Parts: sequence; C-alpha cells; structure tokens
Amino acid sequence: MDDIEVPQYFVCPISLQIMQDPVTAITGITYDRYSIEHWLFQSKNTTCPVTKQPLPRDSELTPNHTLRRLIQAWCTDNASHGIDRIPTPKPPLDKAQVLKLLKDFWNPKLQLKIIRKIEFLATESEGNRKYLVDAGVAKAVLLFIANRCYKEGLVDGLEEALSILHFVRISSEELSLLFMENDQIIDSLTWVFGCKLQNQIAVSTHAVLVLKSMIQKAHSSVLETLNPDFFKKLVGVLRNGITQQGTNAALHIMLDACPWGRNRVKMVDAGAVYELIELEFEAPEKKTTELILGILFHLCSCADGRAQFLSHKGGIFVVSKKLLRVSPSADDRAILILSLICKYSGTNIVLQEMLEVGAVSRLCTLLQADCAPYLKDKASKILRSHSEEWKNCPCLGNSFHPR
Repeated sequence: MDDIEVPQYFVCPISLQIMQDPVTAITGITYDRYSIEHWLFQSKNTTCPVTKQPLPRDSELTPNHTLRRLIQAWCTDNASHGIDRIPTPKPPLDKAQVLKLLKDFWNPKLQLKIIRKIEFLATESEGNRKYLVDAGVAKAVLLFIANRCYKEGLVDGLEEALSILHFVRISSEELSLLFMENDQIIDSLTWVFGCKLQNQIAVSTHAVLVLKSMIQKAHSSVLETLNPDFFKKLVGVLRNGITQQGTNAALHIMLDACPWGRNRVKMVDAGAVYELIELEFEAPEKKTTELILGILFHLCSCADGRAQFLSHKGGIFVVSKKLLRVSPSADDRAILILSLICKYSGTNIVLQEMLEVGAVSRLCTLLQADCAPYLKDKASKILRSHSEEWKNCPCLGNSFHPR
C-alpha cells in the first residue's frame, strides 16, 4: 500500500487516514465522521479544524455519499495491492429513534432489550451519545435504577444502566429537577455497591463515577443532607477494593462533601480516617495521596477525627513521610494535619510519637528544602511550640530552644 498514491481528497484532515464515513461540516470541509465527532464532542472544540470558523457542537454533519462511493470504488480497483474495501456505514442515529426507544423503555417486557440497545449505541460513537443526552436518556436510566433499589432479585440491567451513565451524563438542570422528583437517586447508586453481580468491581466503579459526576453538580442542599449510610457504603467500597479510577472518584466525592453540614462527623463515624490511612500505606499514585491528605485535613479539624487519626499507630508516620516526596499540594495538607494534631491533641504521648516516627526530623528537613515560605513558617511554628519536648532531637538547633 505504501507504493500507492491515495487521492488527497480521500484523506481526513484530522486523522490523515482514508475516510470510512465521510461527512461534510457546515464550513464545507469533509471529515471522517469518527474524527470530527471526537473533535467536537470529546475534545469539546468549537471551530472547524481546517478553516478555524465557528463550528457549534449541534451543527449538522451531512453524509457525503458521493465521496464515500468514490472511495469504495477506488478501494475495489486497488484490491490487488492489499487495499480493503471500506464497508458502507450504518445510518447515524437521530433523535426520533432515541425518543422511540424511550417511549418503549417503560414496557416491562421490552425494558432489558432496550437498555442493552441503548448501551450499545452509547459505546458506538460520540454522535450517538449527543442524541442520547439531548433525548434525556440519563434521567430515564437513573429512574430505572431507582425503581430497582432494594428490590431483591431485580439486578438484571444494572450493569448496562451504569455503563450508559458512564458515557451519557445528566445536566445540572436535569439533576436538580430529578432530586426534587425522586429522593432515592443517590441511595439507589450506593445500593448497587452491595448487589451481587458478575462484574462487581466494574459495576461499582461505574456507580462511583456516576456519583462523583452528580455530587459535583449537586446543590449545597443535597450535599448537606447526605445520610450516614451513604458514607458507610462509600468507605466500604474503599475497604473492599475497587479500580484505581473508582478509588479516586470515591475520594473526590468525600473531599467535595467535607465542607457541608455534618459530613465530616459522618465520615469519621463511618471509619473513614482509618481506611484512608490504610489506603495511603499502599503507596498509591500521586493524585490519590493528594486526595487522601486533603480529606484527612478536613477530618482532623474535628475532635473525633483527630482521635481516630491518633488511634491508628501509623497515622503520624504516613503523613509525615509524604512531606517533600509527593507534591506542593501534598506538603500543604500534610503540614496542616500535623499542625492541627500538635495544636489540639499535642499530648506528651503524641509528641513523643512524632519524635520516634521521624515526623520532627521531616519538619526540620523541610526548613532547609526549596519549598514555599509559608510551609517553612508552619513547620517552624510547630517546632518552636514544642521545642522543650523535643529538645533531645539532634536536628533542632539552639535557636529552637527557649532561653
């Protein structure tokens, strides 16, 4: 094939490959459907790649049947050179077809068949996902899950439903209305964690990712009323194991929920502090550590959270160990956690533990490191406040000891 000159107008300007399904944008430029849909919907661009003219996401992409037939004929003529004939593409999905699917969706006899059809359409192309979003598929699927919530044996279709929601997100406006119409939406997604399904880890991951998207869009009134069971199930997911993507999504949810209502107390009661420390001991990736330290900072701002943190023999050690080893963001949270512990829970036993596990040495090292001045100031204040208790630490100079 390298010896064959491909006509330039057969080649997509984005992928630089022979077009499989040529479509023409309103700017008059022809692209391969997959490439231009990815450009518009996944990469969220709003201009024509060639002309740089405005190209709204909802603009029409007109199938170029003449060009497609020319490409197919050229492929057939060059079959002896190893060129495969491109298949005739299926007609693209349109909104009318989706609305027809949704109309039949609530027929119990057709429901499973239709939800599997919708999942296939959602995974097939970016263009399909656009029509599914516009038709309100996400709301229908969320209600499908809510209607199965806590009903024994009704787990068929859950895996497909969550897969759809992973691809087809609900808008903030739709979500606000849905929360007013049905208060079981969030509970139904956490209920999924306890269902016995063949691909449980994948299903739980999709459920957590959907929850993360919803929590990020939810009004403060929803975040303030999250119930204790919500956090118990979320902590349970971290304890039982999930994919890395799911773990980070669960941590994002907890971090977003921390500032609202009594959520910090609910998380502490659910055993979150202990599980977060255990998770950090597994040496997770940088982003996971940043999320863990961010949540621990919020939880250590309340007395019960500090008590749970100190009840874990590795709490102070694992936090101090992360200083200067992860990122400036992690340094910030680690210093704030140690500062809270020293200020409000700095008993002789705690201060001695900080000395024994190397936390004091790490604070001293930070003073000499190339880091933000405010971090050095925080470390210096911690060391000065307890210099008498740590006077036997070799790293502390005379400047830290009271005269």
